[in-house]
Amino acid sequence: MDTSKELLFFFSALGAFNGIILGVYFFFFTKKKHLTNYFLGALLFALSIRIAKSVFVYFHPELPKMYLQFGLTACFFIGPCLYYFVKSAVDEVQIMPRSWKFMLAFWGTLIVVVGALYPYEIYPKLWGGIFIRIIYLQWFVYIVFAGYKLRTVLQKVLGRKEKTTPAEIWFSMLYFGNFLLFLFYFLAIMGASAATYISGAVVFSFILYLGISILLYRKKTDDLFLLNGKISNKKIDSAEAVIWSEKLENAMYEKSLYKNPNLTLQDLSQEINISSHQLSQFLNNNLGKNFTSFVNEFRINEACKIIASTDKLTLESIGYDVGFNSKSTFFAAFKKHTGTTPLNYQIQALQS
Repeated sequence: MDTSKELLFFFSALGAFNGIILGVYFFFFTKKKHLTNYFLGALLFALSIRIAKSVFVYFHPELPKMYLQFGLTACFFIGPCLYYFVKSAVDEVQIMPRSWKFMLAFWGTLIVVVGALYPYEIYPKLWGGIFIRIIYLQWFVYIVFAGYKLRTVLQKVLGRKEKTTPAEIWFSMLYFGNFLLFLFYFLAIMGASAATYISGAVVFSFILYLGISILLYRKKTDDLFLLNGKISNKKIDSAEAVIWSEKLENAMYEKSLYKNPNLTLQDLSQEINISSHQLSQFLNNNLGKNFTSFVNEFRINEACKIIASTDKLTLESIGYDVGFNSKSTFFAAFKKHTGTTPLNYQIQALQS
């Protein structure tokens, strides 16, 4: 390689390596463990593997074909990680819903099974023709979903009419960076004259170093993951608070929303026609509860009624019936809200 190619190889490969390091940082070393941290770490890890494959195959095409399959397999997780990264921030999700786990497991199982049955080494035309189109279609669909979820923030950043928060700029930068990366790779695969296969690695490295610069410049990073900002300490007006309380009670009781184990702050806020930020402010400052505690109270109250009325159901099944994702979560929440375990409560109910 001549000097220019050596520099390009070094810059691109270093970008992939630093992406892995930064992904590990978001996984393990941020002070506050937001769910968005983990998805950003996974996103960077998947992107870095994809970029590393492009770099090494571009400069060393004689490498075994298994590297191509490995890189495309990682590419299959970029879209889902981007979407769940955005969704967890917009909806303020702190515990991964079971549906998300199922979907990630589905994609993982699908690509592993397909890779085992049709390895790149034996079926290069199949991978280079059909499979790569499916992979990039999946990536594009998730980019569209993520953009729709982030539409309000993107409109605010692009419009420049309102003051934007560091988190809004950070999320917009990450989203557009992923879109540009997809676009360059897609154009290269389609044979566009202006795009080369290594251009995606260069774009990724540039965006990554820009992101690292932002992190190093700022003294704190936790607020970059709080897309809705910090909750104000100001209480909602008492008259309005009464109306919101009634709407919440009706929504929770009449529609039994608490029985939905995947219920999010945004779902509930849309139900009563207020913003998720306003609902968070109301719950924290007027009711003195966070979203999880508020919903769990309804679940525990319902569980207490069921436990007191019958002994034919297992405690675990009651927990699932009222909206909990697991037995351990149900037992912990029950003890927190009642001061006793479900079993002790059941014994006391049967004795009375």
